[in-house]
Amino acid sequence: MNESIQFSTTRPLYGQVAVVTGASRGIGSAIAISLAKAGASVAVNYVSSSNQALDVVSVCRSFGSQAMAISADVTKEPQVASLFTQIEATLGAPSILVNNAGHALTSLLIDTTPQQWDDMMSMHLKAPYLCIRRSLDHMIRAKYGRIINISSIWGIVGGSCESAYSAAKGGVIAFTKALSKELAPSGITVNAVAPGVVDTDMIQDLTEEDRDSLVTQTPVGRLGTPGDIAALVTFLANPGSSFLTGQVISPNGGLVT
Repeated sequence: MNESIQFSTTRPLYGQVAVVTGASRGIGSAIAISLAKAGASVAVNYVSSSNQALDVVSVCRSFGSQAMAISADVTKEPQVASLFTQIEATLGAPSILVNNAGHALTSLLIDTTPQQWDDMMSMHLKAPYLCIRRSLDHMIRAKYGRIINISSIWGIVGGSCESAYSAAKGGVIAFTKALSKELAPSGITVNAVAPGVVDTDMIQDLTEEDRDSLVTQTPVGRLGTPGDIAALVTFLANPGSSFLTGQVISPNGGLVT
């Protein structure tokens, strides 16, 4: 581990800077707050939900960590460049990157337009590529970094009527595995988290019957929470996880084993 990375048992991420994309709500906000609680300075990225992002920043700061909210569409290279320039000027160069920004699409393939397909690939594959590429110069020079890509259970097993989303999230998994081999000699770990069904806005359109069915199918007897995912991401961001790379970990309550 790089000697400049400080470690403590209560705030293991103290002295580090983390970027969480799509962090104004849901899983992203829980991740940002969890990293701040562990001691990291956190950049809360969002596109349009400024009030929610500022609320997340406020919670992060309540743990004594620095935090800032920055609007940027991470599918656009100039905005990614501006995002990281602002972070570096205010918090310092990031050593932790969580690529969380994303959205689902439920549609028969025959009804999925080429634009919707392109949007899925741009959000879930191009955005992580742009953010990782911008992060690497510092991480490689520091010989230290933690990159965590948020995939989905559907990227592993596929979801009916979610072909585009499943394909994009499956791409995240392949990207993670390939990149982990490339970056391991530089002390940078790359892992993917593939959540099962998590109780967020992404499933708000489900009927009560559908929700109950998902709970019944999940051996632990409940849906996941953003906190469940955040806890795993924080573990992967920890300096102590240096031997864990190229892995796809799926917190799904036993729905898929």
